[in-house]
Amino acid sequence: MGKHAVKVLIIAGLTAGFTAAAQAEDVDVGKSEFQSSCASCHGADARGKGPVSNQLRTSPADLTMLAKNNNGVFPADAIYETIEGMKTVPAHGSREMPIWGERFNPIVNLPHYVDPSYWEKAGPEKNPEVVVRKRILSVVDYLSRIQQK
Repeated sequence: MGKHAVKVLIIAGLTAGFTAAAQAEDVDVGKSEFQSSCASCHGADARGKGPVSNQLRTSPADLTMLAKNNNGVFPADAIYETIEGMKTVPAHGSREMPIWGERFNPIVNLPHYVDPSYWEKAGPEKNPEVVVRKRILSVVDYLSRIQQK
């Protein structure tokens, strides 16, 4: 139980810090990440009705109901684990080939374009794992802010 609590606190702290940085820049990085990686299935409003949702075998979840469906508590750690790949969702594909490609996979040489602002936040070593964690945390933060009451 102790490891879980520490993990939740770390995720919450990083999310809060990343949110503050994004707000200081007046950019909603989480919303941008969501729009580019999740909205095609979950919809621009995250309610599960994206442009390709009717072509899928499994209907995408309404991501605005995560807290409501979890006794009013936003499941930040479960969402992080789902995006990162520790917790599998069959509709997202295997970790080797997730539905969003390599965008949330911390590999040594990122094979795709990364916005320079991510590298600025990744520290002096420009660690790809930091970039990926920030991408995931930004989506988790965004989803936490759009939950239905």
